[in-house]
Amino acid sequence: MAENATVPVPGTAPAAGTPAASGPSTVPATAADTSPDNPWPLQLLSQKLKVHIERAPAAWVEGQVIELNRRGGNAFLTLRDVDAEISLPASIWSKLLDRQETPLERGSRVVALLKPEFWLKTGRLNMSVKDIRPVGLGDLLARIERLRHALAAEGLFAESRKKRLPLLPHRIGLITGRDSDAKKDVLRNAALRWPAVEFEIREVAVQGNTAVSQMIKALRELDARPEVDVIVIARGGGALEDLLPFSSEELIRAVAAAVTPVVSAIGHEADRPILDDVADLRASTPTDAAKRIVPEVSEELARVRQAEAQLRRSVTLLVARETDRLAAIRSRPVLAAPDSMITARADDVERLARRSTAAISAAVTRASDQLVHLQAQVRALSPQQTLDRGYAVVQLSGPAGAVVRQPSQAPAGTPLAVRVAGGRFGAESTGAP
Repeated sequence: MAENATVPVPGTAPAAGTPAASGPSTVPATAADTSPDNPWPLQLLSQKLKVHIERAPAAWVEGQVIELNRRGGNAFLTLRDVDAEISLPASIWSKLLDRQETPLERGSRVVALLKPEFWLKTGRLNMSVKDIRPVGLGDLLARIERLRHALAAEGLFAESRKKRLPLLPHRIGLITGRDSDAKKDVLRNAALRWPAVEFEIREVAVQGNTAVSQMIKALRELDARPEVDVIVIARGGGALEDLLPFSSEELIRAVAAAVTPVVSAIGHEADRPILDDVADLRASTPTDAAKRIVPEVSEELARVRQAEAQLRRSVTLLVARETDRLAAIRSRPVLAAPDSMITARADDVERLARRSTAAISAAVTRASDQLVHLQAQVRALSPQQTLDRGYAVVQLSGPAGAVVRQPSQAPAGTPLAVRVAGGRFGAESTGAP
């Protein structure tokens, strides 16, 4: 299948057994050195491409066989990516196909060891299949489980990351297949439960190689709309291969990064794609998703009526209880005959007033008697009383008027002033007798 002929390249050393060139080459050494006046020969570019391409190592790739044609000992097939619109032609020896236990056919999912080759004469790139193996259901399941465990180890499935759904979403984003039964189930059951609910629908491919990219695009569009309260990804049941897009790592990470709560409603109860683990809510079926997202209007009305009845009973009991308390308070003596308190206090005031008047009168009388007694004492001790009894006060005549207490103070001839009860008069001392 590959061309192995050696082609002499101008400007390079000749191969073994080839006559040496007669002089130095004028061919540019690198592509950057080429110009319109000094180009490379086409065979030189092809030779360099061949050397560069065939240095690439073989690689195992996964894809789906969409074309397969046998031509004698060779076979030609076309592989397509399982999640994108990318395909690649390849060639394989027929004997490799004959060794397969299960014959390969169109639609088979395979892993193949590809080695790039470049054909010099035609300038074609060829992918040579060195080995090929079909991917069975067991392989797919094992791969899904490995991815599930790896994402779980990252914490993408942790309950702490899951967002709570709104109690009553106003607008629901729905990602589902075109005119699918899952779409009809969600719309019908949601409308039956809550007629006022609104939907923002994105119809996408839900299987095949374009499903993942279309679902991610729809998810990001709905997540960017603030009026969308919750997003539902719904699809009916199917074979494992049909549900593989819902276990795509790219889709799982997009759901984990979404700000809006996401509900997974894929297939039947037994179907468990990885999307169920990362979604904020897993519904067993699209119908179950509609039941768990919006409430039943009749049930909500019954709850409202029940709450209204409970509120009415509570208010009635509260009013009755407070009425009884008010009646009990009003029945107390202080409120039944409020003037009795005033009458009792009036009697106390009158009694206290009489006692106060009596006490004041007694105190005044005692004070008056004491005053009379003190007046009598004061009068008895006054100098005037002494003069009235016949005594006299002798003073030296003059401004000083010192009282004479010793005879020596008034020698003979000393003018004196004498005070008696009736008044004053002058005198003269005759000295000591």
